[in-house]
Parts: sequence; structure tokens; C-alpha cells
Amino acid sequence: MITELRIQNFAIIQELELKLSEGLTTFTGETGAGKSIILDAIEALVGGKTDPTQIRAGEDKAILEAAFSIAPEKNTSLVEILKREELLDDLAVMTVGREIRREGRSVARINGRSVSIALLRELGSLLVDIHGQSEHLSLLNTRHHIELLDSYAGSDEALTAYRQAYHNLQSSRRELNTLRQEERDALQRSDLLRFQAQEIESARLQPDEEEPLRQERDRLANAETLAALAQESMVLLDEGGSDVIPITDGLGTLVEKISALARIDKSLEELAANARGMEEELADLGRSLRNYLDGIEYNPRRLEQVDDRLNLIQTLKRKYGPTIPAILGFGEDARKKLDLIESAGERIAELEKEEQARLESLAKAAQDLSAQRQAAITRMEEAIEEELSDLSMQGARFKVEVLHEEDTRGLPFPDGKRYRYDETGVDRVQFLIAPNPGEGLKPMVKIASGGETSRLMLALKNVLARVDAVPTLIFDEIDQGISGKVGSMVGEKLWKLGTRHQVFCVTHLPQLAAFGNQHYSVRKEVEGGRTSTHVAILDDQTRVQELSQLLGNTSDAGLAAARETLNQARQRSKALSTS
Repeated sequence: MITELRIQNFAIIQELELKLSEGLTTFTGETGAGKSIILDAIEALVGGKTDPTQIRAGEDKAILEAAFSIAPEKNTSLVEILKREELLDDLAVMTVGREIRREGRSVARINGRSVSIALLRELGSLLVDIHGQSEHLSLLNTRHHIELLDSYAGSDEALTAYRQAYHNLQSSRRELNTLRQEERDALQRSDLLRFQAQEIESARLQPDEEEPLRQERDRLANAETLAALAQESMVLLDEGGSDVIPITDGLGTLVEKISALARIDKSLEELAANARGMEEELADLGRSLRNYLDGIEYNPRRLEQVDDRLNLIQTLKRKYGPTIPAILGFGEDARKKLDLIESAGERIAELEKEEQARLESLAKAAQDLSAQRQAAITRMEEAIEEELSDLSMQGARFKVEVLHEEDTRGLPFPDGKRYRYDETGVDRVQFLIAPNPGEGLKPMVKIASGGETSRLMLALKNVLARVDAVPTLIFDEIDQGISGKVGSMVGEKLWKLGTRHQVFCVTHLPQLAAFGNQHYSVRKEVEGGRTSTHVAILDDQTRVQELSQLLGNTSDAGLAAARETLNQARQRSKALSTS
């Protein structure tokens, strides 16, 4: 519900701040004072159309702000949207703001963050319902009718069962369509996948074989050079030349000399040990060189084999991945896809049986859901017609029309026909109304706006009050064309509606205004050559004065009549609260 409302520079309202409470709030005042402007401001706040002409003359922008209290357990859809859009700051409070600028641009904010007008409108439809001159009428949206019927019928459990069956069928069909599409492409795809898998598998790749192969190729390709270098190294170590002493001989002589020194000077024993170690390492080096030289072979055939293997690896890398593990992974994936395609026929047959079973299950759930709806329709029609009669619309007829559209691909029903279906079932629900006797039933969207429509909305809201989750309801022009006696009945119904919703009503009837839990007087005043709207909450004394003005008699007798009207409304409200 709206707890605070601030309006600045909107039409003839310069500055207005209201603290609003639960229950029924009535607004009264002379024509043109600005009562409907307050409602227009609320409509703009919840995503209604705006126009730069709504900005107060001489100002650059109009600012509209409101604070809403939220009951998370009742406003689940609202909370889900706020979470989805990352706008939820407080589970109990939500702020809405809108700026209308002279250049035509409008800025909307939820909890201080800018949002699109579309999102503002989506959230606003869950916060406020406006009935009267406005086009913001949720009950005129035919898509909303089936939801209201389900809520009235208490068919939540049947609807949940139907939707579960619906989603199960959609799941089967998605998998079936995917497999059928794959089956259509199977011949071409399976040939390619089979070739890819076999090409990779026949290569018998090892994850770490490439680098050893490269090293082996380098040795084979340079065998003569390697043998020559190794032989030359051996000559330097063991043979020397005509004028060059072999390294081993020279080192041996060096070791003998140092050892002789160490026998005389014991401080050189470590040096002698190091020299002997060098002699042993040189011997190891010689043995390693001889072994390496013995292992060098010139094998052109093996070189060709290694080159072919490396070329094969490079070819596969170009086709299937940058590394051998990537190639092997590609091959495994190709084999899995091939297996899936080859087994698709069996899976398609299974899914076709599953689809038929789920289609039959969905048809049964749709029949159960339709039956629950049909069982509630007569009660709903009678209850709304009774409400309309109380509101001086005797003879008005209300009907819930349920239509079914035949579709060869629809759900099979016991009558042998198939009907189109969606997530709500096979029923197409629309509310019809004949406001006056002798008139034919027409869709609610065809009924002219004004007091008649507002009373129709009031009747619907009263019947659906228990299931309607929108917290704030606004009625404008609801008293158009009705008498004081009927106005009192309308006031009763609005007060009763206010026990479950926050209700705002603009009225000219004192019998209706007297039922308000809050009563605001709206006045137009001229200050400094400028017209401004002023709003004041009324206490008992000022309220009696306001009601007497509405009665058209401000004398003592008029004040007494106003006081009696107020007392009667309070007594009736008290009686309603205990009934």
C-alpha cells in the first residue's frame, strides 16, 4: 500500500505531501480543485502515460514520489521481479519516483535506481489498480480474466498439476525435435563423424610421443656429423696428435705431480684428491663418448618412418586440435556423437511413446482444470450480479465466457475433438457484461468508462477481494449518476473492500465520503496570481462541515444532517466489521 505521496509542480499542484493509511480514503472538493489530478499523479507513478503539459506552468519538471509498504507473503510476484532486476533493498518498503521533464523525457526510479518505463509499468500493475476515467484497468485486460477465475475457483492445485504435465510434455517434445533433426542430418553427419573417429583412432596416438620423435629425427638426420664430432672428441681424449698430448695423458701426469706435492706438504692432500676426482670424471666422459659413438647409426629407413609419423601428427593437429590430447579428445567426442546418432532411432521410438503418454496425461489435467473452472462460473456470475444490483444496476447481467479453439494438434477431449492449449489450459476466458436490461452481453473492454464501469469494477473487486493481490485500489467517478441512497451502499462496499485493500475514492456524494477511514478535502486557491491545489485531512469537526457543503446546506440543519450522515456511516461500518 501507499504510505507516503509527494507531488511537486504537477498540473496545478505546486507542492503536496500526504501520509496515507490503510482502509478507505475519500477525497472531496469542488470540481476542478485537483482531486483527479492526485489520481493522475499516482497513475503516472505506476507507469501511466505522461505529457509535458502536466508540468506546472513556469517550471522545468514535475516530480512524483511515493513510498509503498510491501507484504512479501502477499506480493510474491512483486518481490520476484525486484529480485530479478536486483532492485530489492528492503522486503517491507519500496520507493517509486518519476520525473516529467519539459523537453518530453521522463525518468523513472525504483528504490533510487533508474528503470525503464516498461519495468515501472510491470511493477505498477502489481501495486495499484485505477478504475474510472483512466485506461489503467487491470480487469479490462482479458489475459487477466482466467487468472481471476482460477483464483475464485480455488483451482491452484489443479493448475499446478496441469502446468507440471505441460512442462513435461514440452520437455519430451524438445528432445524429440532435436533427435529428429539430427536423424535428418544423420547420413551426412555420421559419415563425417565415422571418418574423423576412425582417422584419429587408426593413428594410435600417444599423448607424449611427439617430442621424443622430434629428438630421434634430429639424431637420425645428423648421424654423420654426430659421429664425426664424437670421434674427434675421442681423439682429443685418448690419442692426441703429432704435436698434441692426449688429454688423459696430460691429466695423468698432472695428478702424479700434485700427488707428489701432497706427500711432502700435507696441506695439499685435498687438492690432490680433487685432481684424482677429475681424472675419474675424465675416464667416465671417455666411456660415455665411446658408448654414444657406438650407438650412432645411419638409418635412412628409420628416418623416413619418423618423418612420416611427425607429418601425420601435424596433419591431425591442423584438422582436430593444437595438441595430441586435443586430437584424442576430438576423436572421443566424434565417437560419442556417432553412437548417439546410431542409437537415435531407438530413443525416438521411446520418446514418441513418452510423448503420447504425456499428451494423454496433459489432456486429463486440462479436463480436470476446466471442470473446476466451470463449477465456479455460475457462483461467480450470481455473486457479481448481486453486487451490481446493490449498486443500482438492477437487471445488469454478467457472464464468464469460456471458449475452446479446435486445433488438429491440440489436446484430445472426450467429445472426440482436439483443442488448442497453452500454459493455462484449453480454456479462453473473457468477462462479458450487459449493464442494462435488454442489452446484449458485450466484452468488458467495450463498456464505456465512467461511473458505470467503476461500479462494475467495484462489484468485481468485492467478489474477488479475497483473491486479488493488488494492494491499492483507486476509484474515480464511481458516484456518477447515482443517488444518495445508492451512494451509501457504494460507501459500504468500498469500506468493506478497504478491510482487505487500501482504497482511494474521489466522490461528490456525502453518503459515500462519510465511510472513509481518512477524509481529505481538496481546495483550489489563488495566491500571488497563481492557482494551487491544497489538500487537508479532516478531523470530526471539519469533516462535518465538509459533508454539509456536499449536502448543499451549511446551516445548523445542514450541519446536523451531515453529523447524522457521518454517524450512520460509522454505525454501519461497525456493524460490517462484526458481521
